[in-house]
Amino acid sequence: MLTVHHLAVSQSERIVWLCEELDLSYELVRYERDAQTKLAPSEYKALHPLGTAPVITDGDTVLAESGAVVEYILARYGNGRLAPAPNDSEFADYLFWFHFSNGSVMPTKRLFNLASGAAAGAINSDVMDALTGRLDVTHHLIEERLGSVDYFAGNTFTAADIMNVFALTTMRVFIPFDLTDFPNIRAYLNRIGTRAAYQQAMKKGDLNRPPNLVQSEDGSFVPKANT
Repeated sequence: MLTVHHLAVSQSERIVWLCEELDLSYELVRYERDAQTKLAPSEYKALHPLGTAPVITDGDTVLAESGAVVEYILARYGNGRLAPAPNDSEFADYLFWFHFSNGSVMPTKRLFNLASGAAAGAINSDVMDALTGRLDVTHHLIEERLGSVDYFAGNTFTAADIMNVFALTTMRVFIPFDLTDFPNIRAYLNRIGTRAAYQQAMKKGDLNRPPNLVQSEDGSFVPKANT
């Protein structure tokens, strides 16, 4: 039995969502973050040497890293769904955007957030400028892409969307990101918010905690799918 070990408000929401999109039979085990530290509890960290979310178990297999987990589930249980074939015209775009979130967006946001919170003078100004520029590039690449196609790989929803949505939604809980100047991203997130599988995954995974999809005109984040 495929078991998804879901840490509340974490990247493991991707795996719950994937399973719902594929309509798989799976067991969901939820773990709450420590009320004081906001970190994973010890029993979650014990699941895998990496100690981070997500983690799945499938028979004797224990697997971490969200990209690896998504690829594993697609290969074992996807039956060709949510990933274009190598001869598909969208295949190269799918690969790029599938890896874009964990390879470019999230590391850059984390580094920028750490640098922004560092003591004055602790970070070289050239380094800060480089991080700011890199962050701008990633955001504008996404905005441009979503202005020309409905979904990241093209006009079909794929696992590339599952990989990217976390960085545009739940990650804003930890690292705020102003969406005011990105109308294509906002429109895209509203499309995602109407998906029954996404709604079901959020309901199961975080017990009806509203997903952080859009934001109001005054810049405050609004946890609603359609506003």
